[in-house]
Amino acid sequence: MGSVGAERRKQATPVLTPEGNVVMSFSFESYQLEEEECQAKDIPDKGVLTFTEPALEEPVPDDRYHGIYFAMLLAGVGFLLPYNSFITDVDYLHWKFRGTSIVFDMSLTYILVALVAVILNNALVERLSLHTRITVGYLFALGPLLFVSICDVWLEQFTTKQAYVVNLVAVGVVAFGCTVQQSSFYGYTGMLPKRYTQGVMTGESTAGVLISLSRIFTKLLIKNEKKNTIIFFFLSISMELMCFVLHLLVRRTRFVQYYTKLSRHGNDEMKGHTDPGAGYRVHHDVSTEEVRLDNGTVNASPSEFGTEAEFAGGNTYVRFDVPKQKIKRSWPRIRDMILHRYVVARVIWTYMLSIAVTYFITLCLFPGLESEIHNATLEEWLPILIMAIFNMSDFVGKILAALPYDWKGSRLLLFSCIRVVFIPLFVMCVYPVGRPALSHPAWPCVFSLLMGISNGYFGSVPMILAAGKVVPEQRELAGNTMTVSYMTGLMLGSAVAYFAYNIIANGSSPHTDALHNSTSG
Repeated sequence: MGSVGAERRKQATPVLTPEGNVVMSFSFESYQLEEEECQAKDIPDKGVLTFTEPALEEPVPDDRYHGIYFAMLLAGVGFLLPYNSFITDVDYLHWKFRGTSIVFDMSLTYILVALVAVILNNALVERLSLHTRITVGYLFALGPLLFVSICDVWLEQFTTKQAYVVNLVAVGVVAFGCTVQQSSFYGYTGMLPKRYTQGVMTGESTAGVLISLSRIFTKLLIKNEKKNTIIFFFLSISMELMCFVLHLLVRRTRFVQYYTKLSRHGNDEMKGHTDPGAGYRVHHDVSTEEVRLDNGTVNASPSEFGTEAEFAGGNTYVRFDVPKQKIKRSWPRIRDMILHRYVVARVIWTYMLSIAVTYFITLCLFPGLESEIHNATLEEWLPILIMAIFNMSDFVGKILAALPYDWKGSRLLLFSCIRVVFIPLFVMCVYPVGRPALSHPAWPCVFSLLMGISNGYFGSVPMILAAGKVVPEQRELAGNTMTVSYMTGLMLGSAVAYFAYNIIANGSSPHTDALHNSTSG
Protein backbone atom coordinates (compact mmCIF):
# COMPACT_ATOMS: atom_id res chain seq x y z
CA MET A 1 0.00 0.00 0.00
CA GLY A 2 3.02 2.27 -0.07
CA SER A 3 4.96 4.07 2.62
CA VAL A 4 3.39 4.16 6.03
CA GLY A 5 5.84 6.47 7.75
CA ALA A 6 6.48 6.08 11.47
CA GLU A 7 5.30 2.86 13.08
CA ARG A 8 4.25 4.33 16.44
CA ARG A 9 0.57 3.80 16.93
CA LYS A 10 -1.57 6.53 18.48
CA GLN A 11 -4.40 5.94 20.92
CA ALA A 12 -7.43 4.12 19.47
CA THR A 13 -10.54 6.19 18.82
CA PRO A 14 -13.85 4.34 19.22
CA VAL A 15 -17.11 5.76 17.86
CA LEU A 16 -20.74 4.71 17.66
CA THR A 17 -22.24 4.08 14.24
CA PRO A 18 -25.87 5.14 13.50
CA GLU A 19 -27.21 1.70 14.43
CA GLY A 20 -25.37 1.51 17.73
CA ASN A 21 -22.35 -0.55 16.61
CA VAL A 22 -18.81 0.36 17.61
CA VAL A 23 -16.12 1.38 15.14
CA MET A 24 -12.52 1.41 16.44
CA SER A 25 -10.11 3.52 14.41
CA PHE A 26 -6.32 3.19 14.72
CA SER A 27 -4.17 5.91 13.18
CA PHE A 28 -0.46 6.33 12.79
CA GLU A 29 1.80 9.38 12.91
CA SER A 30 2.83 10.59 9.48
CA TYR A 31 0.36 8.14 7.86
CA GLN A 32 0.24 8.79 4.11
CA LEU A 33 -1.55 7.27 1.19
CA GLU A 34 0.06 7.10 -2.23
CA GLU A 35 -1.14 9.66 -4.74
CA GLU A 36 -2.45 7.06 -7.15
CA GLU A 37 -4.56 5.32 -4.52
CA CYS A 38 -5.97 8.63 -3.28
CA GLN A 39 -7.03 9.56 -6.77
CA ALA A 40 -8.48 6.12 -7.45
CA LYS A 41 -10.59 6.32 -4.32
CA ASP A 42 -11.49 10.01 -4.89
CA ILE A 43 -9.98 11.05 -1.54
CA PRO A 44 -8.92 14.69 -1.78
CA ASP A 45 -6.91 15.02 1.44
CA LYS A 46 -3.95 13.01 2.64
CA GLY A 47 -4.07 11.55 6.13
CA VAL A 48 -7.71 10.49 5.78
CA LEU A 49 -8.55 6.79 5.88
CA THR A 50 -11.88 5.72 4.43
CA PHE A 51 -13.88 2.56 5.16
CA THR A 52 -16.90 1.65 3.08
CA GLU A 53 -19.17 -1.36 3.31
CA PRO A 54 -19.47 -3.29 0.04
CA ALA A 55 -22.65 -2.73 -1.99
CA LEU A 56 -24.50 -5.84 -3.07
CA GLU A 57 -27.09 -4.70 -5.57
CA GLU A 58 -30.34 -6.63 -5.67
CA PRO A 59 -31.73 -7.12 -9.18
CA VAL A 60 -34.98 -5.27 -9.88
CA PRO A 61 -37.81 -7.83 -10.25
CA ASP A 62 -39.91 -7.75 -13.39
CA ASP A 63 -43.69 -8.03 -13.81
CA ARG A 64 -43.09 -10.35 -16.73
CA TYR A 65 -46.63 -11.47 -17.50
CA HIS A 66 -48.36 -8.31 -16.15
CA GLY A 67 -49.84 -10.40 -13.36
CA ILE A 68 -49.21 -7.71 -10.72
CA TYR A 69 -50.89 -5.10 -12.92
CA PHE A 70 -53.92 -7.36 -13.37
CA ALA A 71 -54.05 -7.93 -9.61
CA MET A 72 -54.02 -4.19 -8.97
CA LEU A 73 -56.77 -3.71 -11.53
CA LEU A 74 -58.86 -6.28 -9.64
CA ALA A 75 -58.01 -4.48 -6.39
CA GLY A 76 -59.72 -1.41 -7.83
CA VAL A 77 -62.67 -3.60 -8.73
CA GLY A 78 -62.78 -4.95 -5.18
CA PHE A 79 -63.15 -1.71 -3.28
CA LEU A 80 -65.89 -0.16 -5.46
CA LEU A 81 -67.82 -3.27 -6.41
CA PRO A 82 -69.87 -3.58 -3.16
CA TYR A 83 -71.17 0.01 -3.31
CA ASN A 84 -71.89 -0.28 -7.03
CA SER A 85 -73.84 -3.45 -6.29
CA PHE A 86 -76.14 -1.55 -3.94
CA ILE A 87 -76.88 1.40 -6.22
CA THR A 88 -76.87 -0.23 -9.68
CA ASP A 89 -79.97 -2.32 -8.97
CA VAL A 90 -81.84 0.98 -9.07
CA ASP A 91 -84.88 -0.70 -10.63
CA TYR A 92 -85.21 -3.04 -7.64
CA LEU A 93 -84.77 -0.15 -5.20
CA HIS A 94 -87.48 1.91 -6.93
CA TRP A 95 -89.76 -1.13 -6.97
CA LYS A 96 -89.26 -1.97 -3.30
CA PHE A 97 -89.01 1.56 -1.88
CA ARG A 98 -91.43 3.28 -4.20
CA GLY A 99 -91.68 7.06 -3.88
CA THR A 100 -88.53 7.44 -1.70
CA SER A 101 -85.13 9.03 -2.23
CA ILE A 102 -83.32 5.73 -1.52
CA VAL A 103 -80.50 6.24 -4.08
CA PHE A 104 -79.75 9.76 -2.78
CA ASP A 105 -79.84 8.50 0.81
CA MET A 106 -77.45 5.67 -0.01
CA SER A 107 -75.10 8.00 -1.84
CA LEU A 108 -75.01 10.53 0.99
CA THR A 109 -74.59 7.81 3.64
CA TYR A 110 -71.73 6.27 1.72
CA ILE A 111 -69.90 9.56 1.28
CA LEU A 112 -70.25 10.74 4.88
CA VAL A 113 -69.01 7.45 6.31
CA ALA A 114 -66.29 7.22 3.66
CA LEU A 115 -64.92 10.66 4.56
CA VAL A 116 -64.64 9.67 8.22
CA ALA A 117 -63.00 6.38 7.22
CA VAL A 118 -60.40 7.99 4.95
CA ILE A 119 -59.43 10.53 7.62
CA LEU A 120 -59.15 7.74 10.18
CA ASN A 121 -57.07 5.65 7.78
CA ASN A 122 -54.81 8.62 7.10
CA ALA A 123 -54.28 9.06 10.84
CA LEU A 124 -53.48 5.36 11.33
CA VAL A 125 -51.20 4.96 8.30
CA GLU A 126 -48.10 4.88 10.55
CA ARG A 127 -49.75 2.82 13.29
CA LEU A 128 -51.41 -0.14 11.57
CA SER A 129 -49.76 -2.17 8.85
CA LEU A 130 -50.88 -1.71 5.26
CA HIS A 131 -52.14 -5.26 4.81
CA THR A 132 -54.00 -5.25 8.12
CA ARG A 133 -56.02 -2.24 6.95
CA ILE A 134 -56.71 -3.80 3.55
CA THR A 135 -57.83 -7.13 5.06
CA VAL A 136 -60.18 -5.42 7.53
CA GLY A 137 -61.61 -3.41 4.62
CA TYR A 138 -62.39 -6.55 2.64
CA LEU A 139 -64.16 -8.16 5.60
CA PHE A 140 -66.27 -5.03 6.20
CA ALA A 141 -67.22 -4.99 2.51
CA LEU A 142 -68.18 -8.67 2.23
CA GLY A 143 -70.25 -8.87 5.43
CA PRO A 144 -73.06 -6.43 4.46
CA LEU A 145 -73.29 -7.86 0.92
CA LEU A 146 -73.93 -11.34 2.35
CA PHE A 147 -76.32 -10.10 5.02
CA VAL A 148 -78.53 -7.98 2.73
CA SER A 149 -78.63 -10.52 -0.11
CA ILE A 150 -79.65 -13.38 2.21
CA CYS A 151 -81.72 -11.76 4.98
CA ASP A 152 -83.39 -8.93 3.06
CA VAL A 153 -83.59 -9.84 -0.64
CA TRP A 154 -83.88 -13.63 -0.37
CA LEU A 155 -85.58 -14.38 2.98
CA GLU A 156 -87.35 -10.98 3.33
CA GLN A 157 -86.98 -10.87 7.09
CA PHE A 158 -87.75 -7.13 7.39
CA THR A 159 -90.66 -4.80 6.78
CA THR A 160 -90.23 -2.08 4.15
CA LYS A 161 -89.25 0.55 6.73
CA GLN A 162 -86.85 -1.84 8.47
CA ALA A 163 -85.36 -2.88 5.14
CA TYR A 164 -84.82 0.78 4.25
CA VAL A 165 -82.79 1.30 7.44
CA VAL A 166 -80.95 -2.02 7.04
CA ASN A 167 -79.86 -1.07 3.53
CA LEU A 168 -78.58 2.32 4.68
CA VAL A 169 -76.66 0.74 7.58
CA ALA A 170 -75.23 -1.86 5.20
CA VAL A 171 -74.09 0.88 2.82
CA GLY A 172 -72.47 2.69 5.76
CA VAL A 173 -70.50 -0.41 6.80
CA VAL A 174 -69.52 -1.05 3.17
CA ALA A 175 -68.42 2.59 2.90
CA PHE A 176 -66.12 2.23 5.89
CA GLY A 177 -64.54 -1.01 4.70
CA CYS A 178 -64.18 -0.06 1.05
CA THR A 179 -62.75 3.37 1.81
CA VAL A 180 -60.12 1.92 4.15
CA GLN A 181 -59.24 -0.46 1.30
CA GLN A 182 -59.22 2.33 -1.28
CA SER A 183 -57.08 4.71 0.73
CA SER A 184 -54.65 1.93 1.65
CA PHE A 185 -54.39 0.72 -1.94
CA TYR A 186 -53.53 4.20 -3.20
CA GLY A 187 -50.76 4.35 -0.62
CA TYR A 188 -49.80 0.80 -1.64
CA THR A 189 -49.57 1.53 -5.38
CA GLY A 190 -47.85 4.85 -4.65
CA MET A 191 -44.86 2.72 -3.63
CA LEU A 192 -44.96 0.82 -6.93
CA PRO A 193 -44.24 2.22 -10.43
CA LYS A 194 -46.80 4.72 -11.77
CA ARG A 195 -48.66 2.33 -14.06
CA TYR A 196 -49.96 0.36 -11.07
CA THR A 197 -51.79 3.38 -9.66
CA GLN A 198 -53.41 3.75 -13.09
CA GLY A 199 -54.27 0.04 -12.92
CA VAL A 200 -56.12 0.47 -9.61
CA MET A 201 -58.07 3.46 -10.92
CA THR A 202 -58.96 1.56 -14.09
CA GLY A 203 -60.20 -1.20 -11.81
CA GLU A 204 -62.63 1.26 -10.19
CA SER A 205 -64.25 1.83 -13.57
CA THR A 206 -64.08 -1.86 -14.37
CA ALA A 207 -66.17 -2.47 -11.25
CA GLY A 208 -68.86 -0.16 -12.60
CA VAL A 209 -68.78 -1.81 -16.03
CA LEU A 210 -68.97 -5.35 -14.60
CA ILE A 211 -71.81 -4.48 -12.26
CA SER A 212 -73.77 -2.66 -14.98
CA LEU A 213 -73.41 -5.60 -17.36
CA SER A 214 -74.30 -8.03 -14.58
CA ARG A 215 -77.48 -6.09 -13.81
CA ILE A 216 -78.47 -5.79 -17.47
CA PHE A 217 -78.06 -9.51 -18.14
CA THR A 218 -79.74 -10.70 -14.93
CA LYS A 219 -82.69 -8.41 -15.65
CA LEU A 220 -82.91 -9.54 -19.28
CA LEU A 221 -82.64 -13.26 -18.57
CA ILE A 222 -84.79 -13.47 -15.42
CA LYS A 223 -88.02 -11.50 -15.31
CA ASN A 224 -88.75 -12.02 -11.61
CA GLU A 225 -87.42 -8.94 -9.79
CA LYS A 226 -86.56 -10.79 -6.59
CA LYS A 227 -84.77 -13.72 -8.26
CA ASN A 228 -82.68 -11.64 -10.64
CA THR A 229 -81.61 -9.38 -7.74
CA ILE A 230 -80.53 -12.39 -5.62
CA ILE A 231 -78.42 -13.76 -8.48
CA PHE A 232 -77.03 -10.26 -9.10
CA PHE A 233 -75.86 -9.97 -5.47
CA PHE A 234 -74.29 -13.45 -5.41
CA LEU A 235 -72.32 -12.67 -8.56
CA SER A 236 -70.99 -9.54 -6.82
CA ILE A 237 -70.01 -11.52 -3.72
CA SER A 238 -68.14 -14.08 -5.87
CA MET A 239 -66.14 -11.34 -7.62
CA GLU A 240 -65.31 -9.66 -4.30
CA LEU A 241 -64.00 -12.94 -2.85
CA MET A 242 -61.81 -13.46 -5.93
CA CYS A 243 -60.29 -9.97 -5.50
CA PHE A 244 -59.54 -10.67 -1.83
CA VAL A 245 -57.83 -14.02 -2.50
CA LEU A 246 -55.75 -12.50 -5.29
CA HIS A 247 -54.60 -9.72 -2.97
CA LEU A 248 -53.42 -12.27 -0.38
CA LEU A 249 -51.35 -14.01 -3.07
CA VAL A 250 -49.85 -10.91 -4.68
CA ARG A 251 -48.68 -9.28 -1.45
CA ARG A 252 -46.14 -12.12 -1.02
CA THR A 253 -44.55 -11.75 -4.47
CA ARG A 254 -40.94 -10.59 -4.73
CA PHE A 255 -42.00 -7.71 -7.01
CA VAL A 256 -44.30 -6.15 -4.40
CA GLN A 257 -41.91 -6.80 -1.51
CA TYR A 258 -39.02 -5.19 -3.38
CA TYR A 259 -40.82 -1.91 -4.10
CA THR A 260 -42.48 -1.62 -0.70
CA LYS A 261 -39.07 -2.03 0.96
CA LEU A 262 -37.60 0.52 -1.42
CA SER A 263 -40.17 3.13 -0.41
CA ARG A 264 -40.09 2.42 3.30
CA HIS A 265 -36.35 2.23 3.86
CA GLY A 266 -34.98 4.40 1.06
CA ASN A 267 -32.89 3.66 -1.98
CA ASP A 268 -29.58 3.19 -0.17
CA GLU A 269 -30.88 0.43 2.06
CA MET A 270 -32.34 -1.53 -0.85
CA LYS A 271 -29.00 -1.67 -2.63
CA GLY A 272 -27.58 -4.39 -0.46
CA HIS A 273 -28.23 -3.20 3.09
CA THR A 274 -30.91 -5.09 4.91
CA ASP A 275 -30.73 -3.20 8.19
CA PRO A 276 -31.76 0.45 8.36
CA GLY A 277 -28.73 2.69 8.74
CA ALA A 278 -26.19 -0.02 7.83
CA GLY A 279 -24.90 1.85 4.77
CA TYR A 280 -22.44 4.42 6.11
CA ARG A 281 -18.86 5.58 5.57
CA VAL A 282 -16.32 6.27 8.32
CA HIS A 283 -13.59 8.90 7.88
CA HIS A 284 -10.69 9.30 10.31
CA ASP A 285 -8.67 12.46 9.98
CA VAL A 286 -5.27 11.79 11.60
CA SER A 287 -4.29 15.42 12.03
CA THR A 288 -7.40 16.42 14.00
CA GLU A 289 -8.22 13.04 15.57
CA GLU A 290 -11.78 13.44 14.27
CA VAL A 291 -13.97 10.48 13.40
CA ARG A 292 -16.75 11.42 10.97
CA LEU A 293 -19.72 9.37 9.76
CA ASP A 294 -21.69 10.03 6.57
CA ASN A 295 -24.62 11.48 8.46
CA GLY A 296 -22.73 13.62 10.93
CA THR A 297 -19.56 14.17 12.95
CA VAL A 298 -18.97 12.27 16.14
CA ASN A 299 -16.08 12.49 18.58
CA ALA A 300 -15.67 9.96 21.30
CA SER A 301 -13.16 9.05 23.95
CA PRO A 302 -12.03 5.49 24.56
CA SER A 303 -13.27 5.52 28.13
CA GLU A 304 -16.87 5.69 26.94
CA PHE A 305 -16.70 2.21 25.43
CA GLY A 306 -14.77 0.22 28.01
CA THR A 307 -13.45 -3.01 26.60
CA GLU A 308 -16.10 -3.67 23.94
CA ALA A 309 -13.61 -2.84 21.20
CA GLU A 310 -10.27 -4.62 20.95
CA PHE A 311 -7.24 -4.03 18.80
CA ALA A 312 -6.92 -6.58 16.00
CA GLY A 313 -3.18 -6.11 15.56
CA GLY A 314 -1.02 -4.78 12.75
CA ASN A 315 -1.40 -1.59 10.80
CA THR A 316 -5.10 -2.08 10.40
CA TYR A 317 -8.36 -0.23 10.53
CA VAL A 318 -10.97 -2.31 12.32
CA ARG A 319 -14.76 -2.20 12.69
CA PHE A 320 -16.21 -4.11 15.62
CA ASP A 321 -19.96 -4.92 15.53
CA VAL A 322 -21.94 -5.12 18.72
CA PRO A 323 -25.41 -6.74 18.50
CA LYS A 324 -28.14 -4.12 18.10
CA GLN A 325 -30.42 -3.62 21.04
CA LYS A 326 -34.08 -4.07 20.28
CA ILE A 327 -35.74 -0.68 20.33
CA LYS A 328 -39.34 -0.55 21.42
CA ARG A 329 -41.43 0.96 18.65
CA SER A 330 -43.43 3.96 19.75
CA TRP A 331 -46.29 5.61 17.92
CA PRO A 332 -45.50 8.98 16.32
CA ARG A 333 -46.62 12.12 18.08
CA ILE A 334 -49.63 14.05 16.81
CA ARG A 335 -47.46 17.08 16.06
CA ASP A 336 -45.10 15.00 13.91
CA MET A 337 -47.99 13.41 12.04
CA ILE A 338 -49.49 16.80 11.22
CA LEU A 339 -46.09 18.11 10.12
CA HIS A 340 -45.52 15.14 7.79
CA ARG A 341 -48.89 15.70 6.13
CA TYR A 342 -48.30 19.44 5.81
CA VAL A 343 -44.95 18.86 4.08
CA VAL A 344 -46.54 16.43 1.60
CA ALA A 345 -49.59 18.64 0.98
CA ARG A 346 -47.39 21.65 0.13
CA VAL A 347 -45.85 19.66 -2.73
CA ILE A 348 -49.05 18.15 -4.20
CA TRP A 349 -51.76 20.70 -3.32
CA THR A 350 -52.71 21.42 -6.96
CA TYR A 351 -53.22 17.71 -7.59
CA MET A 352 -55.29 17.46 -4.41
CA LEU A 353 -57.57 20.31 -5.54
CA SER A 354 -57.82 18.90 -9.06
CA ILE A 355 -59.08 15.49 -7.98
CA ALA A 356 -61.42 17.04 -5.40
CA VAL A 357 -63.05 19.33 -8.01
CA THR A 358 -63.36 16.49 -10.54
CA TYR A 359 -65.25 14.22 -8.16
CA PHE A 360 -67.28 17.07 -6.68
CA ILE A 361 -68.79 17.82 -10.11
CA THR A 362 -69.35 14.13 -10.86
CA LEU A 363 -71.11 13.41 -7.54
CA CYS A 364 -73.41 16.38 -8.03
CA LEU A 365 -74.90 14.35 -10.91
CA PHE A 366 -74.01 10.69 -10.47
CA PRO A 367 -75.60 8.46 -9.28
CA GLY A 368 -78.37 10.56 -7.70
CA LEU A 369 -79.65 12.85 -10.45
CA GLU A 370 -78.94 10.34 -13.23
CA SER A 371 -80.95 7.65 -11.43
CA GLU A 372 -83.97 9.97 -11.36
CA ILE A 373 -84.12 10.57 -15.14
CA HIS A 374 -87.03 8.58 -16.59
CA ASN A 375 -88.79 8.29 -19.91
CA ALA A 376 -92.30 7.07 -20.74
CA THR A 377 -90.97 4.71 -23.42
CA LEU A 378 -87.85 3.30 -21.76
CA GLU A 379 -89.30 3.50 -18.21
CA GLU A 380 -86.89 2.03 -15.60
CA TRP A 381 -84.42 1.01 -18.29
CA LEU A 382 -83.26 4.60 -18.90
CA PRO A 383 -81.40 5.13 -15.58
CA ILE A 384 -79.82 1.67 -15.94
CA LEU A 385 -78.58 2.55 -19.44
CA ILE A 386 -77.33 5.98 -18.36
CA MET A 387 -75.35 4.44 -15.49
CA ALA A 388 -73.93 1.76 -17.80
CA ILE A 389 -72.83 4.42 -20.32
CA PHE A 390 -71.16 6.44 -17.56
CA ASN A 391 -69.32 3.42 -16.16
CA MET A 392 -68.08 2.29 -19.57
CA SER A 393 -66.94 5.75 -20.63
CA ASP A 394 -65.28 6.26 -17.23
CA PHE A 395 -63.41 3.01 -17.89
CA VAL A 396 -62.22 4.38 -21.26
CA GLY A 397 -61.10 7.62 -19.59
CA LYS A 398 -58.99 5.75 -17.06
CA ILE A 399 -57.33 3.73 -19.80
CA LEU A 400 -56.50 7.00 -21.58
CA ALA A 401 -54.89 8.21 -18.34
CA ALA A 402 -52.13 5.64 -18.94
CA LEU A 403 -50.89 7.68 -21.92
CA PRO A 404 -47.61 9.37 -20.94
CA TYR A 405 -48.08 13.10 -20.48
CA ASP A 406 -46.64 15.16 -17.63
CA TRP A 407 -49.46 17.54 -16.70
CA LYS A 408 -48.71 20.61 -14.62
CA GLY A 409 -50.83 20.78 -11.50
CA SER A 410 -52.30 24.19 -12.36
CA ARG A 411 -53.38 23.05 -15.83
CA LEU A 412 -55.00 19.92 -14.43
CA LEU A 413 -56.94 22.08 -11.98
CA LEU A 414 -58.16 24.34 -14.80
CA PHE A 415 -59.50 21.45 -16.91
CA SER A 416 -61.14 19.90 -13.86
CA CYS A 417 -63.01 23.15 -13.21
CA ILE A 418 -64.24 23.37 -16.83
CA ARG A 419 -66.30 20.20 -16.22
CA VAL A 420 -68.77 22.32 -14.22
CA VAL A 421 -70.64 22.79 -17.51
CA PHE A 422 -72.18 19.31 -17.04
CA ILE A 423 -74.26 20.50 -14.07
CA PRO A 424 -76.62 22.85 -15.99
CA LEU A 425 -76.80 20.38 -18.89
CA PHE A 426 -78.09 17.56 -16.68
CA VAL A 427 -80.42 19.90 -14.80
CA MET A 428 -82.08 20.73 -18.13
CA CYS A 429 -82.78 17.00 -18.55
CA VAL A 430 -85.08 17.02 -15.48
CA TYR A 431 -86.20 20.65 -15.17
CA PRO A 432 -88.79 22.12 -15.55
CA VAL A 433 -90.46 19.16 -13.86
CA GLY A 434 -92.80 17.32 -16.21
CA ARG A 435 -91.54 19.18 -19.29
CA PRO A 436 -87.75 19.26 -19.16
CA ALA A 437 -85.90 21.46 -21.62
CA LEU A 438 -83.97 18.44 -22.95
CA SER A 439 -86.61 15.72 -22.86
CA HIS A 440 -85.25 13.29 -25.45
CA PRO A 441 -83.45 10.29 -23.81
CA ALA A 442 -80.46 10.73 -26.14
CA TRP A 443 -79.41 13.93 -24.33
CA PRO A 444 -78.61 12.40 -20.90
CA CYS A 445 -76.90 9.48 -22.66
CA VAL A 446 -74.56 11.81 -24.59
CA PHE A 447 -73.85 13.96 -21.52
CA SER A 448 -73.18 10.83 -19.45
CA LEU A 449 -70.73 9.60 -22.08
CA LEU A 450 -68.73 12.84 -22.06
CA MET A 451 -68.85 13.20 -18.29
CA GLY A 452 -67.64 9.61 -17.86
CA ILE A 453 -64.63 10.01 -20.14
CA SER A 454 -63.57 13.29 -18.51
CA ASN A 455 -64.15 11.88 -15.01
CA GLY A 456 -62.06 8.81 -15.75
CA TYR A 457 -59.17 10.85 -17.14
CA PHE A 458 -59.05 13.85 -14.81
CA GLY A 459 -59.91 11.69 -11.82
CA SER A 460 -56.93 9.39 -12.47
CA VAL A 461 -54.10 11.62 -13.70
CA PRO A 462 -53.72 13.65 -10.45
CA MET A 463 -53.55 10.46 -8.39
CA ILE A 464 -50.98 8.92 -10.75
CA LEU A 465 -48.71 11.98 -10.87
CA ALA A 466 -48.90 13.05 -7.21
CA ALA A 467 -46.93 10.08 -5.85
CA GLY A 468 -44.04 10.88 -8.19
CA LYS A 469 -43.70 14.40 -6.81
CA VAL A 470 -42.50 13.25 -3.37
CA VAL A 471 -39.57 11.13 -2.18
CA PRO A 472 -40.12 7.35 -2.08
CA GLU A 473 -40.53 7.27 1.71
CA GLN A 474 -43.50 9.66 1.49
CA ARG A 475 -45.40 7.97 -1.34
CA GLU A 476 -47.75 5.92 0.82
CA LEU A 477 -48.63 9.06 2.79
CA ALA A 478 -49.09 11.03 -0.46
CA GLY A 479 -51.50 8.37 -1.75
CA ASN A 480 -53.51 8.54 1.46
CA THR A 481 -53.54 12.35 1.39
CA MET A 482 -54.81 12.35 -2.20
CA THR A 483 -57.58 9.99 -1.14
CA VAL A 484 -58.65 12.46 1.56
CA SER A 485 -59.04 15.13 -1.14
CA TYR A 486 -60.84 12.67 -3.39
CA MET A 487 -63.32 11.77 -0.62
CA THR A 488 -63.82 15.44 0.29
CA GLY A 489 -64.89 16.15 -3.28
CA LEU A 490 -67.23 13.16 -3.20
CA MET A 491 -68.83 14.29 0.06
CA LEU A 492 -69.40 17.89 -1.05
CA GLY A 493 -70.80 16.79 -4.41
CA SER A 494 -73.14 14.29 -2.79
CA ALA A 495 -74.37 16.93 -0.32
CA VAL A 496 -75.12 19.37 -3.17
CA ALA A 497 -76.97 16.64 -5.10
CA TYR A 498 -79.07 15.76 -2.06
CA PHE A 499 -79.94 19.42 -1.47
CA ALA A 500 -80.88 19.92 -5.15
CA TYR A 501 -83.05 16.79 -5.12
CA ASN A 502 -85.02 18.04 -2.14
CA ILE A 503 -85.72 21.34 -3.90
CA ILE A 504 -86.92 19.58 -7.06
CA ALA A 505 -88.96 16.99 -5.14
CA ASN A 506 -90.68 19.60 -2.95
CA GLY A 507 -91.47 21.78 -5.91
CA SER A 508 -92.91 18.88 -7.89
CA SER A 509 -95.54 17.61 -5.45
CA PRO A 510 -98.53 19.11 -7.35
CA HIS A 511 -97.42 17.31 -10.51
CA THR A 512 -96.80 13.81 -9.24
CA ASP A 513 -98.28 12.07 -12.27
CA ALA A 514 -96.36 14.18 -14.75
CA LEU A 515 -93.18 13.79 -12.75
CA HIS A 516 -92.90 10.06 -13.43
CA ASN A 517 -92.59 10.78 -17.13
CA SER A 518 -89.35 12.66 -16.56
CA THR A 519 -88.06 12.16 -13.05
CA SER A 520 -89.10 9.87 -10.25
CA GLY A 521 -89.93 11.30 -6.94
